[in-house]
This record gives sequence, C-alpha cells and structure tokens, in this order.
Amino acid sequence: MPKAKSTETNSPPRPARLRKQEQILLEAEAQFARSGFEGVSLDSIAAALGVSRQNMLYYYASKEELYAAVLDSVLEAWLDSMATMAKSADPETAVSNYVRAKLRFSQQRPSGSVVFTREVMAGAPRYAEKLAARVIPHLREEVRAFQRWARQGLIAKLDFTHLMFLIWSSTQAYADLAPQFALLIGKKKLGDADFEAAHALITQLVIRSLKRSN
Repeated sequence: MPKAKSTETNSPPRPARLRKQEQILLEAEAQFARSGFEGVSLDSIAAALGVSRQNMLYYYASKEELYAAVLDSVLEAWLDSMATMAKSADPETAVSNYVRAKLRFSQQRPSGSVVFTREVMAGAPRYAEKLAARVIPHLREEVRAFQRWARQGLIAKLDFTHLMFLIWSSTQAYADLAPQFALLIGKKKLGDADFEAAHALITQLVIRSLKRSN
C-alpha cells in the first residue's frame, strides 16, 4: 500500500516555528557580531536560548547554514530599507531619504551590520556569491539614477560608484564604530539626536558635492 504524501513541505511554516527561528536568528546575530564565525558554536547559541543542541538542529542543520541565514536576513533588511533612490525624480530628496534609511538601519540593527561587515572585510569567504548576486544589481541601479540626474542637468558628473561607496562607509560607521563615537562624545550610547546630526551632515556633504559649478 503506497505511503500517503506529506503536505508539510507545501504548507506555510507554523507561527510557533517562525517565532523560534526568529529567536535563534537574533541570538546568532548577536553572538556572531561579538565573536565572529569561528568564535560561535551551535552549543553556545542553544545554551543562551535554553534549548538543546538537538533542538537547534531541527531548525538549522549546521552553523554554516545558520550563519548564512543571519546574513540573508541582514542583507534583505538592508536592501529593502534603501530601495528608494532609483524611484525618486529629485536627487536631493533621494539622497536625504537614502542616507536616513541607511543610518536608521545602523541604529536599529547594529549587530547585523557588524556581522555583515566582518564577513565582507574577510573577503566574504562564505557569502561572496550571494553578495555579488544581490548587491551588484542594487549598486548599478543607484548609479544609473545618479547618471540620469546628471544627463538631465540636475547634478554634476562624478564617479557615482565611488560616491555610493562613500555614502555606505560613512553611514555604516554609525553601526560599526557607534560605541567609540559615543565614548568620544561622553555618552553611553548614541541617541536619536546623534543620528539626526549625522544625517544632516552626510546629506549636506553629498548634496554639496553634487552641485553643478556655474
């Protein structure tokens, strides 16, 4: 008698499973940010969550799979938060919104930013293929937006690829170096006003660089 086909793979994940996966991802993200890939184990994540290693394996078959899931989550959130540049007709508004979105990501998800930066700084040994497939099209789309504005005479012609690198690096610093920045200005943690000040200054500098000379 033939076995009945399981419908489990075709049905959406149960809410309880999704909540548990989210808990695991958040804890894994925090630990990978603190200790890097090599310094974290499934056992350390399981212990922090109060579950068994076997229970962890039910959700993620290996540390590599969990690490990739963390990076997927970070990259997806990063790209989603900034999918605005190419849709705007006004370069100043577009730059302001883009910088704000990037800083908001740095403020709200610093651990994710640190994990992502660690991987990239190491040459993306475990994530290069997916990084190239997702980020390169995004970068090209943003560069095309600047090129369109330049053809319309709205901004000066610059190396827009490197301009994007400057925007990324200056905003990323408010995740990776936030504790150092806070220490230097005598705070325990950067607050909303600090991120607003960063937004105003970075936006002003970028827009000023885009001004056409008369």
